[in-house]
Amino acid sequence: MGVLKKFFKDTVIYGLATVLPRLMNFILVPLHTSKLGTTSYSDNTSFYVYAAFFNVLLTYGMETAFFRFFNKSEEKNKVFSTTFISLSVTTILFLVIVLMYNQQLAIWLNISPKYFKILVGLLVLDTLVVAPFAYLRATGRPIKFAAIKIANILIYVLLNYFFLWAIPRFNIDFPGYNKSDLVQYIFIANLVASIVTFLMLMPYFFKTKLEFSKSIFKQLLNYGWPIMVAGLAYVINENFDKWILPYLLGKDINGAYSGCYKIAMFMTIFIQAFRLGAEPFFFSHSKEIKAKETYALIMKYFVIVGSFMLVFIISYLDIFKIALVKDESYWKAISIVPIVLLANLCLGIYFNLAIWYKLTDKTIYGMYLSIVGAIITIVFNLVMIDKIGFIASAWATLAAYGIMMILSYLFGQRYYKVPYDTKRIVGYLMLAIILSIISLNTNANYYINTFLVLLFLGSTVLFEKNELKQLLKR
Repeated sequence: MGVLKKFFKDTVIYGLATVLPRLMNFILVPLHTSKLGTTSYSDNTSFYVYAAFFNVLLTYGMETAFFRFFNKSEEKNKVFSTTFISLSVTTILFLVIVLMYNQQLAIWLNISPKYFKILVGLLVLDTLVVAPFAYLRATGRPIKFAAIKIANILIYVLLNYFFLWAIPRFNIDFPGYNKSDLVQYIFIANLVASIVTFLMLMPYFFKTKLEFSKSIFKQLLNYGWPIMVAGLAYVINENFDKWILPYLLGKDINGAYSGCYKIAMFMTIFIQAFRLGAEPFFFSHSKEIKAKETYALIMKYFVIVGSFMLVFIISYLDIFKIALVKDESYWKAISIVPIVLLANLCLGIYFNLAIWYKLTDKTIYGMYLSIVGAIITIVFNLVMIDKIGFIASAWATLAAYGIMMILSYLFGQRYYKVPYDTKRIVGYLMLAIILSIISLNTNANYYINTFLVLLFLGSTVLFEKNELKQLLKR
């Protein structure tokens, strides 16, 4: 039980570092959707689609590889140093190449040269701090990790409000302020926050003696490159819809789609908090006698919490819609939210299942599974958007993550069998889906919807009461 306590403690702290920034981003959704039209919001979305893609390329799986080899290596400082040096060198090379061809690259990406320069600055700064952040997590310093992450988002949020709300509201005389191009200030706020984060983490650049080990680098690279490919496929799964919609249906539709997509961030927050705490935990406790039983227990309660969130958000979707996306011009895409929520829950289960190929060093399978998902995403979007509109993108996301989840479970039980309580897990998922469908057909009757939420909670307590009592006693 001590092992589980440590897992939950780390997950809560890391989750705080993730949840608070994400919650602050929720504060920004009403600001952005009220100050930016759907077309400008589409530009904002496209900027971060490119950021996500290049972030994966520039880190090339080194973060996860670092965790894997840092925990099992006797030369931990050398693992950190090698990771840091390799990421720094490749990032500087990237910067040099981009500076040489920045105009051509901006045109090729169909992005404003001004936005592109900010994007490059963000990418360089965020990549250089990957190794220091990973070091904080691997050495059990979640509080410092959380403090820096929270400082980053506080700066970002405050600057957003300053540029988009305070300056127009109080007629502040800010040199060069351009009311017709407000979206640029979102990117500038992000860049300033990244600069401060970089400065806060600079002491860790000199934390250990800089040593580059070719043998360790080869191990990191061999372990990490399939994760990079899987990461690129993940970016496609997450963002291909937001990239293709402006071309097929226009920026207005993409802006509305992207704005409503933000409501599903509640599930994304939960999943990311889980991953931050779970990944180091799974690696460091893989040699424990009852490791597999612990993984199975964590999976069950992950599904319970995720399923509850699905029912809860859908039951009160109208409230979330009004609170987060105030501009009614965005609401034409609200129908995607239930589908995207379920898709993200499947993704969370997939991440949980993914421990089998990470612990057995079969990361190549993670790449294969992600590529399958990417192919489904691309084909489904290209074929179905013309036929059923933007809703096709939401269904494509669900199809991709659902199939990835099922395939990962089947392969995992073959190579690293974990005794998951499959009947209970499937049961909770089906119950959540059924209750959600009922909720969507109650015409926002909150009495009925509240009953549905309580019904799910009551069912959980009924089936898990004995285990919950034991866990609470310990």
